[in-house]
Amino acid sequence: MIERATLEAFDVATHLATVRFANSLTSVVTGVPVSRAIPAGALVTGRRVAVALFDPGHPLDAMVVGVH
Repeated sequence: MIERATLEAFDVATHLATVRFANSLTSVVTGVPVSRAIPAGALVTGRRVAVALFDPGHPLDAMVVGVH
């Protein structure tokens, strides 16, 4: 399943992101892996991202797979 989210932060050293899912405007998820195919320069705070959820009941079982 793919969900829309907003990038709140990106750590270039660990390649992990903090995202706010579009359906949950009050909480953020930290430690979400980011695809290495996405250039670090594209991962700007406030940018909308696509997040693949491998287990919808477990938000950390996910990966940022695109920016838009």
